[in-house]
Amino acid sequence: MKDSSGHPAAGGRRVGGVLMEMRNITLRFGGVVAINDISFDIREGEIRAIIGPNGAGKSSMLNIVSGFYVPSEGQVLYRGRERPPMKPYEVARTGVARTFQNIALFEGMTVLDNVMTGRLTHMTAGIAAQALWWGRARAEEMAHREAVEKIIDFMEIQSIRKTPVGRLPYGLKKRVELARALAAEPSLLLLDEPMAGMNVEEKEDMSRFILDVNDEFGTTICLIEHDMGVVMDLSDRVVVMDYGRKIGDGTPDEVRRNQDVIDAYLGVPH
Repeated sequence: MKDSSGHPAAGGRRVGGVLMEMRNITLRFGGVVAINDISFDIREGEIRAIIGPNGAGKSSMLNIVSGFYVPSEGQVLYRGRERPPMKPYEVARTGVARTFQNIALFEGMTVLDNVMTGRLTHMTAGIAAQALWWGRARAEEMAHREAVEKIIDFMEIQSIRKTPVGRLPYGLKKRVELARALAAEPSLLLLDEPMAGMNVEEKEDMSRFILDVNDEFGTTICLIEHDMGVVMDLSDRVVVMDYGRKIGDGTPDEVRRNQDVIDAYLGVPH
């Protein structure tokens, strides 16, 4: 199946117009060029992967997409407008959420309370009203808890909802982190190596949840992942980086046949 602009959509999913565009992005850290003049876009409703060998600049690029880094040169366009430098909470309010390669959860809090933190950008009651838990603040929290319970059901973590996160195995922690990101109701979900450290069964579960999020919520997803089997099975389009440069961009089949990509992954000298 193809969208109206001719871009293929995996699994029959409908892909829309450009949601975010990275235009001639360069990122420098002192004299080190981490990203060198890279352009690509992310289309509404697709699963977009960023891949490459270690040190290719993938995490730096995801940090630019998320607004954590500001590019040294180039433009980031979100919904057709150039995005100015923003603080993390401002980016979250535009509909961008992410998970991290190293799990960033509150270990002493329960699964339910961790997922609730994903609703913070939607809360409007003041601190005093929340402390008193009365009137509008009480009604607002109850509505947010209802939304969170639906996410918990969706992620199939009902049985651990009252368990402190610190007691959970690694695979379940990754699932809780995804649930927290979903609780923010993002338009664009960024996943930084969601399969890292998982066994085969956990990878299969996470792959299923990523597809379900995309299919059922229509959430646009951009992910970094080293497992090429996962990338090729999940993604609509793949951008390939190597030493800060873009060496490939297209469908999984197109990327598989790209000689520059083959050379990079086979370790051909540069």
